[in-house]
Amino acid sequence: MSGERILVIDDEPQVRRFLQIALRAHGYEVIEALNGESAIEKCATENPALVILDLGLPDLDGQQVIARLREWSQVPIIVLSVRADETEKVRALDHGANDYVTKPFGIGELLARIRATLRAHQMDRPGNSEVTVGDLVIDIAVHRVRLRGETVKLTRREFDILRLLALNAGRIVTHRQMLHDIWGPAHESETHYLRIYVGQLRQKLGDDPANPRYIENEPGVGYRLMTQDGDA
Repeated sequence: MSGERILVIDDEPQVRRFLQIALRAHGYEVIEALNGESAIEKCATENPALVILDLGLPDLDGQQVIARLREWSQVPIIVLSVRADETEKVRALDHGANDYVTKPFGIGELLARIRATLRAHQMDRPGNSEVTVGDLVIDIAVHRVRLRGETVKLTRREFDILRLLALNAGRIVTHRQMLHDIWGPAHESETHYLRIYVGQLRQKLGDDPANPRYIENEPGVGYRLMTQDGDA
């Protein structure tokens, strides 16, 4: 039982009640906010380990809440919303959300996302240059990748992609962010670059796109490095 505190931001009583019951049953402490302004205040005063955020709030739009929180806090944020449009997902992730789950949702999937997001947040600490996913080890400092103890030879672009995913392990990195950071601002719309290089990278890692162990695809949105073998 983790005991970590989760802030649930949703104006629907039935959703809050369901999450209260489910999260507490799995050992989490739950606090609630019904609107954006109170959510921002509770983030400042209650120090949650993670935030679950609905986008459709009565005062502020959830996208505004993410942007305002990211002005001063790196608390992990999982968006839980009926908005399934890719544009909304990309906006939320670009604003700084760590993950995006659409309603209706399965509590098992949401709990897995919470565990993965908390794990990734704990991994993100100075001085640790290695990221390990199952039998894959990415040493960011020395630009070395090992799979089952054997060195994997990657091109510079392939390593740049894997490095960016490793630095954001457990979090979706949007296509636009990857293209901007690796190829530059002029190439933000050229997603075919990513498809080619991610395909090559997966082939070298023996990663099946239909049943990924390392790199997960969020269609139309971006990619995520799983935080342990087979678990996003």
